[in-house]
Amino acid sequence: MPYGHTKAKISLGYVNGLADRPEGRLVLVTAISPTPAGEGKTTTSVGLADALTSLGEKAMVALREPSMGPVFGMKGGAAGGGYAQVVPMTDINLNFTGDFAAIAAANNLLSAVIDNHVHHGNALDIDPRTITWKRVVDLNDRALRDIVVGLGGVANGVPREDGFDIVVASEVMAILCLATSITDLRERLGSIVVGYTRGKQPVRARDLNVHGAMTVILRDALAPNLVQTLEHTPAMIHGGPFANIAHGCNSVMATRTALRLADYVVTEAGFGADLGAEKFVDIKCRTTGLRPSAVVVVATVRALKYHGGVAVPDLGAESVEAVTAGMANLRRHLRNVRDVYGLPAVVALNRFPSDTDAEAAEVIRLVEAEGVHAYEATHYADGGQGAQALARGVLEVIEAGTADMQLVYPDDAPLAEKARAIATKVYGAAEVTFEPKAAKRLAAIEAEGYGHLPVCMAKTQSSFSTDPGLRGAPEGHTVSVREVRLAAGAGFVVMVTGEIMTMPGLPRVPASEHIDVDDDGRIVGLS
Repeated sequence: MPYGHTKAKISLGYVNGLADRPEGRLVLVTAISPTPAGEGKTTTSVGLADALTSLGEKAMVALREPSMGPVFGMKGGAAGGGYAQVVPMTDINLNFTGDFAAIAAANNLLSAVIDNHVHHGNALDIDPRTITWKRVVDLNDRALRDIVVGLGGVANGVPREDGFDIVVASEVMAILCLATSITDLRERLGSIVVGYTRGKQPVRARDLNVHGAMTVILRDALAPNLVQTLEHTPAMIHGGPFANIAHGCNSVMATRTALRLADYVVTEAGFGADLGAEKFVDIKCRTTGLRPSAVVVVATVRALKYHGGVAVPDLGAESVEAVTAGMANLRRHLRNVRDVYGLPAVVALNRFPSDTDAEAAEVIRLVEAEGVHAYEATHYADGGQGAQALARGVLEVIEAGTADMQLVYPDDAPLAEKARAIATKVYGAAEVTFEPKAAKRLAAIEAEGYGHLPVCMAKTQSSFSTDPGLRGAPEGHTVSVREVRLAAGAGFVVMVTGEIMTMPGLPRVPASEHIDVDDDGRIVGLS
């Protein structure tokens, strides 16, 4: 279904007609812990897909849609870069096909119906103090984290505390990305728990009879988006939950559709392998049966030096010693992928012009010592040709057939034990603690029958710990859970740790200051 000249949606009827086709091989791209130096995970995903295509393979790439929050905040764009990007870049980074607007509208319709129900007699006897459902907007706006609604007199409703999350943290976003059909979408929306009655019984969206209307708003948004890379490799860009506050994967609909159309599908999970990859395995794969055949861990010399203690302004100077020290971070990610997730890995060394041959050689040597192959990749400058060695390495790993994915924890473990398994096995933590309010909420969620759900950790992406300033591979730290949220429709329980926020704020100098449009209508500063 064309959306202009350069983008389209795949109709749900066509998607459903692919159900009997065999699926291709899935390649998951993840990375070391993100740094201000940049790693280029999306760029590598695009470059790898282009490289597979240039080698004669039938390949596609399946990625998340960028949120305008970080586009105008920190990143300034998230569609790849250089000669390894998806197009139309400006559309993808801005309003694209309207999916995020639909998600926000569906989310906020539910908010409006909740307050309207309370205003018009409150037949369900909802306790306004227990309403957990927040409004959303797809921008970073810290002033909206905690607000009061219903002020101004009786005609404006019942005053209560409320707040905003960013769209990508909304449970509706997670539901859209995990739904397998329009029927499943409607069922999941109806299962959303929005608050509790005065008798302490859960109130769901279906009790308010709003889930049907929410599904109507999301009907077109559920259809996967189709664009292409600069080298004409098909790309499905659909859904966009953050990995530090949500589950960090593109939609199941897009991934499954791509797998039924191509022999190899490259997809990515947000941030490092401790966040996106863990959630890809424990949430997306657990609930859908998807199984990656190989994992690519993206690293850069600059990021390794940062984890080795080098300040950002000094990253251009050669330091093999810092590369060696920073390897601790990459080493733990590799061991998590191999030993905890049970998946074979290769390392993509995304080369920057400032990297020296000695530094690159040290990375390759250290990675080889872990029993993993590393491949230099120059896809940013050279497109698919620059990632052909990486692509051949990925094909070799897939053909070896050693993938035996395992979950970090079993379904029947208590929720607290699931969090401890992630923290100790993946983060290198010594223990997990729960603040009193979080412990009380956790017990209530289990008493309500949701203890079987997987856990979605909301944690800083910058460190294995909950302290974003701890680089490398810290050990023996404590993960403190300060808030627990039930996402019954999405099918997981969110545990908020440290200082992580589900409504980010803008930096001192936001990227929006450098984004503009010229006199001919061309957008500048968005890359």
